[in-house]
Amino acid sequence: MNPRPSSIRWLILAILFIVTTNNYLDRIMLTILSPVILDDLHFSELEFGYVNSAFQFAYAVGFLIMGKVIDSKGTRWGYSVAIVFWSVAAGLHSLARSFVDLSFWRGLLGLGESGNFPAAIKAVSEWFPKKDRALATGIFNSGTNIASVCGPPVFVWMNFHYGWRACFLITASTGFICLILWWWIYRQPRQHKWVNEAELAIIESDPDEKIETQITWSQALRIRETYGFGLAKFFSDPVWWFYLTWLALYFKRARGLSLQEIGWAVPVIYFTASFGSVAGGWVSGFLIGRGWESGKARKATMALFALCMPLAATAVAVESTILAIALISLATAAHQGYSANLYTTVSDVFPKSAVASVIGIGGFMGGIGGVIFTALLPGYLVTHYGYTPVFVMMGTFHLIAWTCTQVFMGKIQKITVPV
Repeated sequence: MNPRPSSIRWLILAILFIVTTNNYLDRIMLTILSPVILDDLHFSELEFGYVNSAFQFAYAVGFLIMGKVIDSKGTRWGYSVAIVFWSVAAGLHSLARSFVDLSFWRGLLGLGESGNFPAAIKAVSEWFPKKDRALATGIFNSGTNIASVCGPPVFVWMNFHYGWRACFLITASTGFICLILWWWIYRQPRQHKWVNEAELAIIESDPDEKIETQITWSQALRIRETYGFGLAKFFSDPVWWFYLTWLALYFKRARGLSLQEIGWAVPVIYFTASFGSVAGGWVSGFLIGRGWESGKARKATMALFALCMPLAATAVAVESTILAIALISLATAAHQGYSANLYTTVSDVFPKSAVASVIGIGGFMGGIGGVIFTALLPGYLVTHYGYTPVFVMMGTFHLIAWTCTQVFMGKIQKITVPV
């Protein structure tokens, strides 16, 4: 009688979910408390855009660095370094006394937090077979939404009782709890004493996943599939960053909501987004289970979610705030469903040992897109023309991103890395 497979891969996934949630709690606090912080430090919306650009640029550069560190030093060590870095940087936000201070600490946070997705995607590629990776990615990625659901009311409450500076110190301290949990539990599947042979057979069930091939940046940049992923990130990431960083200010200054009302409106949006994240992984997994090729299933699922974005962009034009919240919820859910599949294309195409590096290159391109289309351009557009042109722009980007994937990736399948 064959033993029942152990379930350590799902425990690993739970830890990835927890760490990703912590990562986003540190990240979104500035967004939620931005009306208070801008008033306290006397920022304008244009200067707030510059603060966001400091994070975005550092986040983009950090992707290149962290991706390479994680591939060369291993997932366990690389993720640990990133967690320490972003937790310390988050705590240092409490020292900000000026626009320059906050921009500097925000940049350090971006460098550290850039390690989350390269490490988490690499961990998924090490612990899950191809058919389960989009679902696994969707599950841990839903931590971003859970943070956005639970964080706002908690942050508003903490700000009321302790002030915004204490909020950063409290959430930063939780990062070190995540570090202990990660370091204690994570190992490679064959090195993990809790994994039995039956589970190893599931993890290693893809025949083309056996060979490990090291890859350099110059090699990756000679592969067209790298640009398919990178350009898709360049256009799709700014949409998420826009909703992540500008939503509280939009609700307060364009729709007149109070901080308390924002503290409940934003969680509704991101609670809906968490379903999109998991649904994106489930849909492509369902299609693969029905006999579709994995690449075709990924692209069809991404197309479905990309088509939702123009409708969601009409949120800026509707009079009802409730309807606007519903449409923005559609946008965030569609983005997360799209993103779960886009990330998974990297482990479908590249060898495991190259996943974090390619994720890093794509993350860099996504970060640069974020600097241009989320941090710099919206600040100017909102100041001079209002929010309408920004929402319209965000409604088109996923369709452009999907086209880039179609043109540069073609059939999403395992490639041979050129020497």
